[in-house]
Amino acid sequence: MEYFQYYGIDWIAMVLTFLAIWQIGNKNKIGFILMMCGNTSWIAVGYLTGSVAMIIANIIFFSMNLRAIIKWSTPEKEPKVSVAEQSSTN
Repeated sequence: MEYFQYYGIDWIAMVLTFLAIWQIGNKNKIGFILMMCGNTSWIAVGYLTGSVAMIIANIIFFSMNLRAIIKWSTPEKEPKVSVAEQSSTN
C-alpha cells in the first residue's frame, strides 16, 4: 500500500479542510482561506485520480468560499430611515 500515491496532496487537502472547518466554527475569516487552499489541493487530487466530479465540485466550493470572504469583509450597510419615518417615531 502506498501512502503517498498522490504525493501527499490528499493528506494536505484533508488537514487543510479540517483546520478550515475549525476556524470557521470559531468565526475566524482565515478559515475561508484555508478552505480555498484545501479546495485547490482537492482539485489536484481530482486531476491525479481523473475525477471530473471532484474537480468541478471543488471549483464551485472555491468560488463559494471566495464569495464568503468578500461578504464577511464588506461592512453591512445600515438601513436608511426616511425623514417621515423619523418624525413618526418621535
